[in-house]
Amino acid sequence: MESLFRRAATALAMLILPLAAFSQNNPVSWSYKVNKLDDSLLEVLFNADIEQGWHMYDMGPYKGGPNATVFTFETNNTMELVGDVEYVTKPERKMDEIYEMEIGYFEKAASFRQKVKVTDKSCLKANVEWMCCDDGTCIPPDDEDFEIWLDSDGETVPYIIEDDFDPATTLPAKQKKAGGASIWSLILQAIAWGFAALATPCVFPMIPMTVSYFIKGSDDKRKGRFRAFMYGLFIVLLYTVPIALIIFLTWLIGGESVTTDIFNWLATHWLPNIIFFIVFMVFAASFFGAFEIVMPSSLVNKSDKKSDKAGLGGIFFMALTLVLVSFSCTGPIVGTVLIKSTSGEFWAPMLTMLAFSAAFALPFTLFALFPSWLKKLPRSGGWLNTVKVVLGFIEVALGFKFLSTADQTYQWGLLDREVYLAIWIVCFALLGFYLLGKLRFKNDDPVEHISVTRLALAIASLSFVVYMIPGMWGAPLKAISGYLPPMQTQDFVLGQEGAMPPAYRFNPADGFPEHVKYGDSGLKLPHGLQGFFDLEEAEAYAESVGKPVFIDVTGLGCMNCREMEARVLSDPEILDILRNDYVVVALFGDEKSIEVDPKDWITTENGKVLKTLGKVNSYFVQKEFGINGQPFYILKGHGRLLAEPRSYNLDVDAFKEFLRNGIKAYKEL
Repeated sequence: MESLFRRAATALAMLILPLAAFSQNNPVSWSYKVNKLDDSLLEVLFNADIEQGWHMYDMGPYKGGPNATVFTFETNNTMELVGDVEYVTKPERKMDEIYEMEIGYFEKAASFRQKVKVTDKSCLKANVEWMCCDDGTCIPPDDEDFEIWLDSDGETVPYIIEDDFDPATTLPAKQKKAGGASIWSLILQAIAWGFAALATPCVFPMIPMTVSYFIKGSDDKRKGRFRAFMYGLFIVLLYTVPIALIIFLTWLIGGESVTTDIFNWLATHWLPNIIFFIVFMVFAASFFGAFEIVMPSSLVNKSDKKSDKAGLGGIFFMALTLVLVSFSCTGPIVGTVLIKSTSGEFWAPMLTMLAFSAAFALPFTLFALFPSWLKKLPRSGGWLNTVKVVLGFIEVALGFKFLSTADQTYQWGLLDREVYLAIWIVCFALLGFYLLGKLRFKNDDPVEHISVTRLALAIASLSFVVYMIPGMWGAPLKAISGYLPPMQTQDFVLGQEGAMPPAYRFNPADGFPEHVKYGDSGLKLPHGLQGFFDLEEAEAYAESVGKPVFIDVTGLGCMNCREMEARVLSDPEILDILRNDYVVVALFGDEKSIEVDPKDWITTENGKVLKTLGKVNSYFVQKEFGINGQPFYILKGHGRLLAEPRSYNLDVDAFKEFLRNGIKAYKEL
């Protein structure tokens, strides 16, 4: 009875204590080495480095005991395993009172050997599973995969990849995150929004208040410059620090993967996207004059009252008053900036908010430094409400992007490409008519004549409408492709009988399967490409036809993915290469509605079971390739990387070279 109790207690401890250990790395790290024994016989050494204070169990087996170290291998017809795995390091053995059996274990290091007979260049796929404990905690069993390329000369076959790849893991030594090439675009857009916010009716009237506040200050120019600088700095901090704190806290609590999961949830889940859509429509209605959105007057009054104090405290509350009063105009703009940047990049939201707030704060700082500039500003008047109405039209257009993201991610079928385009065409046509004075809203002044500026903006808006109209018949509209639903959702394309060609079609000439995994679920590849949605199935087919694999890490709600498809993958030469020289597979990381086969479910390190295609794909590409964003493009052949993966980059010629290099590397294997 006592023995049974102790076993139960140990089992309970092994279930509970690891919860505290999930935040740390596994204390065992693995490496391998290949030695030549004779002309065709090699030995592969698997070496485990064990941290101080931990021990790992030997190969057992132990029925009713701890998890032993287990090796499994996958071979082919060019190699043969000779014997079983052998110990190089002799395990220590002792009688375990809990399990009532003799158990072997390793401390500090362990080495194992497997002999392999090789007749040609071959890939030995191996997996090792182990369990380790210290005096009070056991970490759940972990495992690691190896892809070891061997030749009969006893050398590992070199990887056909760039210099910054780590051949020990077949992954880049410093993996890039998707979207990195577009961070400057996000920053420039944030700066533009920051300057645009200045012209809104809730912000522009604050400039004279700023000037009058600093005119009342000290006559000391040096002190005045310092006060003006601190005023601008406080504005920047009030916008940037809260975002940075939220991101830092999520990272501190759960690591970067949790922060990425939150960003991914915000960017793709239906709930936040529907909420953002409703919020944008409400703000647009407010801009059109239906009602006024303001911060609670008590909060603004308290801040304004404290701004009368001298010193840095007064300057801080002056900046806080500005932020609160301008909220009704800057709120949706800030939301736009943040949502565009939450695509998995850890630093992007902080950098874009810093750029926005710096642009927003700069004029206030300059007017605080040079109050005389106030005389050169245009007077407040009806033009401010015009700016507000213009922003309202833009808010309507941008708001539908959130609804479209939810629609694409969950495949509701509400906003096909032509429906989305119709909304934008009407929206910007009405904006053009408004600028020409043909429409008038509640708070507008009568328009007796239009200025050159209004005419120029009206021409720009109506020209944009003319540009979009051909898209109703299938024109690619590359300039705005990132904002549009994918071309595959278009119901009618001029020159075709119906929708775009399906993502897969039976082709008996090359043995392409009549049905592919998840091919009946509504998923499609761009431009009618024939391909797969499951990597294992794609690699098996690629081996049968002797072609490398083109992996498209993409998303249904990914704006950069749509832009890459419209502006890069649409190139005729690139499409020709993909159709004829590669097997294409798309891994959608945000698909929410497809539940994968139970055998493909994944249980994460914290015990969460991933069942939907999007979650399974996201977890897989993060673990396999170190990728936590979209889009990303990977070339593989015979289980090996053929070139350095590419992320978002609109250089068509560079993408062609990327594909050609992959074909060349595949032929050299």
